[in-house]
Amino acid sequence: MSTFFLAVGLVLVVEGLAYALAPSFIRRMAEQLPRLGDEHLRLFGVVALALGVGAVYLARHL
Repeated sequence: MSTFFLAVGLVLVVEGLAYALAPSFIRRMAEQLPRLGDEHLRLFGVVALALGVGAVYLARHL
């Protein structure tokens, strides 16, 4: 359970950094999201998922 809370905490840190360091970039990205098709959003989601799984695998095995 502590690993779960660690993961949630790290996600919040990364999200917080994005909003703190580049709020105008985040706002522009949010405005463009409705213009993207479902295929592109799904592809971005799969890529993010794969990168996340790879990062977790590396973190656990290094």
